[in-house]
This record gives sequence, structure tokens and C-alpha cells, in this order.
Amino acid sequence: MNTQIQITPFTKTDWPVISAIYKEGIDTQMATFETLVPTWEVWHTSHIKSCRLKAIIKDEIVGWAALSPASAREVYKGVAEVSIYITSKYRNLGIGKLLLSTLITESEAEGFWTLQAGIFSTNKASIKLHKSLGFREIGYREKIGKLNNIWYDNTILERRSKTIL
Repeated sequence: MNTQIQITPFTKTDWPVISAIYKEGIDTQMATFETLVPTWEVWHTSHIKSCRLKAIIKDEIVGWAALSPASAREVYKGVAEVSIYITSKYRNLGIGKLLLSTLITESEAEGFWTLQAGIFSTNKASIKLHKSLGFREIGYREKIGKLNNIWYDNTILERRSKTIL
């Protein structure tokens, strides 16, 4: 399957499709505490300008991954939080693994030394994906957020670059 998947950067022109995939993730109530898709402008300013990737199969965008800064403080300039979303029609085909592994490579080329992820503890597939690519579980945050009157725990994972440290 991987030979049919192209991974390339995405831009504002891709936002309508990227945001629709994001909306699917929001609707699962397992991917994010967001309840509404932000505008491109809001999303663009809150995410790192490099390391924005889309997965394409037969000219169709089927997933995306991006980084957001962990902090605005200078000492954390090499630490970023991962976002990764795959459209429901194409899940469990290895797209997430290809996107995330490419994101890791690109992030290291950009000088990031730590990638972190806060994943709903019930989202076992995402936790397994991250662990398969070298993320380690460093803890969890109990009842960290409430969505539709339900408390959720987040599993915290991180991956340290072996090439930078």
C-alpha cells in the first residue's frame, strides 16, 4: 500500500480538505478537545510553518500531520506537539505510520529534538502508532478535559531525536 501513498507538504489551498478530515477527528470525540474546526488563519498561526504534511492516494488527500509549538519560550524551541489525522475511509492502511515517520524525519531536519503527543487514553490505535515509531509513554493526565460532560484522561508520550542529542 505504501507505494501508492504520496507524502507532500500542504498549504492554505489544501485547507478545505484538511479541515474536513480534522472535522472527522473532532466528531469521533477521541482525537481532540476541539469542538469546532478553526479558520485557516487561526490554525496557521498556532502551528509551525514547516512540517505540515498531507498524504495523497490517487490525487485525494487522505490524511495530514503537523506540529505546534510546545511553548513560546526560547528554551523549548526544539519541542513540538504532534497532530495527525486520517480520514475514516482510509484508516488502518499504514497511512498514519508513513505520515508520522515522515514528520519525524522532517522535524529532525528542522532542528526539533523532542516531539510530544497528548492522546486520549481511550485512543489505543493512536497510542500504539506513536509507540511503534519510538515514542515512549511518560505518564498520563487524569480527567484533564471534559467534552460533552464526559471527563477524559490523556496519555502523554514523547520521542527524543537520536540524531540531534
